[in-house]
Order: sequence, then structure tokens, then C-alpha cells
Amino acid sequence: MSSFQMITTLFLLAMMVGTSNSQLSATYYAKTCPNASSIVRSVLQQAEQNDIWIFPKLIRLHFHDCFVHGCDASLLLNGTDSEKTATPNLSTDGYAVIDDIKTALEKACPRVVSCADILALAAQISVSLGGGPTWKVPLGRRDSRTAHREGTGTIPTGHESLANIATLFKSMGLDSTDLVALSGVHTFGRARCAAFMDRLYNFNNVSGKIDPILNGTYAKTLRQLCPKGGDVTSLIDLDEQTSLTFDNKYFLNLQNRRGLLQTDQELFSTKGAETVAIVNRFASSQSQFFNSFAKAMIKMGNINPLTGTNGEIRLDCRKTN
Repeated sequence: MSSFQMITTLFLLAMMVGTSNSQLSATYYAKTCPNASSIVRSVLQQAEQNDIWIFPKLIRLHFHDCFVHGCDASLLLNGTDSEKTATPNLSTDGYAVIDDIKTALEKACPRVVSCADILALAAQISVSLGGGPTWKVPLGRRDSRTAHREGTGTIPTGHESLANIATLFKSMGLDSTDLVALSGVHTFGRARCAAFMDRLYNFNNVSGKIDPILNGTYAKTLRQLCPKGGDVTSLIDLDEQTSLTFDNKYFLNLQNRRGLLQTDQELFSTKGAETVAIVNRFASSQSQFFNSFAKAMIKMGNINPLTGTNGEIRLDCRKTN
């Protein structure tokens, strides 16, 4: 992201961020759709039978939705100005499962549960089913009537400096602990070779240079998995040990200089950064990571939600009513 883009991003975010919202409540659907959470869980358990990677995919959708104008399900809309077709979202997936959840909820509770809340619930339940923490999701979001393709530049990439990432998160009301905790979602899932190949062959735009922070043995392995001139869309495990389990191994990887993405490794390898101590704390205590992650997810889920009479409850998550 250029300096101009960053300044523009921060201006837009300053105008719209709301990191707490009294209208959201974990009991929002207690009377109108009391089984909402269990319905979502049932669909996700079935979905995992067909796609073992579905949990990290769905969490990523919630992240990418919230980081663009807030958690309003604008990411899910189809159309010529769709956020889905913007560069940061080209590798996102899991939309069909969101559709399945919506269909199941519409049968049980017609016109009640928003697509934005579906994303939040799906993310929480995916983390839980993947072995991670459980938390009570504040609910009551409504759905955007428009996409915000122009705002997708606020989605962090794998190439940002720690300074830029920290500034972006701070502008959204997320502190350094939140940044490190939310980055820990990379404890499971995969990334395309394109997201880190510069670290293997062209670090800092120097041809043939490998990122000196990257563990040498790991770099050699990655070069075999992502050969120069090879398929940049090939998917590589973010955590080479437990890529299907939500645990704290991600932080141990960072300590061993085996973070796949540059933005991840910089959390630990940036001298003097306050994130280093947080990485060490989470590496030594999975429970502290889990607690901080749950709190950070609640804060992120509260970014600029539409509530009350704003927005709508879509009948189809891919299009407005």
C-alpha cells in the first residue's frame, strides 16, 4: 500500500469506525431464532466433510468483510462492483457454504438472521470446531445494500510492513495485542505461493535474494514447493505442522523464523517492536492466546456494524432484496 493509499484509508476509517456497539447482543436472536447458532454449526460440520479447509476459509471471509467499511456482509454481494473480484479477495472461498447456512436459517426463521451475522457466527464456530476457543458472538448486524469495492485497499496483504499494519489496526480500534492475536488465525489454513514468493527470489526487489530472516532450511523447502516460474496459485500450509488445527503453533513458528508471510514474521523479528513480547507470551501459553483471540474477534466484529433500521436483512446473501 502506498503512502497516499494509507492516508486515504486512515481518513475513511476515522470517519466510520465504531469498535463498540450497544445495539449488538449475544442474545439478539433468543426469541426470533433461538437455534441460529446450532443451525450454523450443523451446516459447518457437514461442509467439513466435503472440504477440510472450510473453517479457515470462512474465518477469512469475516476478516475481509469487516476490514472494508465494517462488518456488513458487503463482501458477499455479486455484481460488476463486487468486492469479491477485487485483487485482495480473488483467493477467498467458502461462499457456497454461506449460502447453505442462509438457506437453512431461512427455513427455520424467515427474514430474521442477517448475512453479516452469519459471517460472524460461522467464524466463531469454525474456530471452535477447529480446536480453538469459543466466545459469545454479539449479534444484531444488518446487511449493506451496496458493495464497497473501492475500500478493499484496507485489507492487509502479506507484504505490509509491521508499522503499516499496526497503524491500520490502530485506526480500527485494534491494539497490538489484538493485532498479534488476530494474526494467529494463520495457525491454520493455506496461502498462495504468490503471497510470499518475493521472500524466496526477490526480497526487497533484489533478484535472487532470499529474505535473510527466513529460516534457511524452511526457505529451501518453500523453494521446492514454489519453484521460480511455477504456479503462483499453488497453496502452501501456513503452519507446516498443524495446518488443520487451531492452536498456538503459529507463534512457535515465528520464534523459529518459520513464519510463511512476511507480515507474520515481522511480528517477532522487528527489533524493539512491542509485538515481540506478545508473540513470546502466546507461544508459551495457548490459553492466553485463546483468550486474547476471542476478545479481539469480538472487537473486530464490532467495526462499524449496521444496526436498527440501517441496511436490510437479505434473503439471498449474494444480492440485495
